[in-house]
Amino acid sequence: MDVVDFSKYLYNKLKEREENLTSALSVGGVKSWEEYKMTVGEIRVLSLAREEIKALLENNEDYDEDTLRS
Repeated sequence: MDVVDFSKYLYNKLKEREENLTSALSVGGVKSWEEYKMTVGEIRVLSLAREEIKALLENNEDYDEDTLRS
């Protein structure tokens, strides 16, 4: 596995986790204010991490528009 493949894999795992947490929030899956704050914080961190990975991939010569979709 090369760096680009690893980055794509990690990006997609982070995206999957972010979507799961967002879904849990939207259906009332958090039980307390503390859990809500932790969940929102985790979503923010996941989003920032994905943005950083995307920026790094965009600087790679092998990057194209479909890199993160495959």
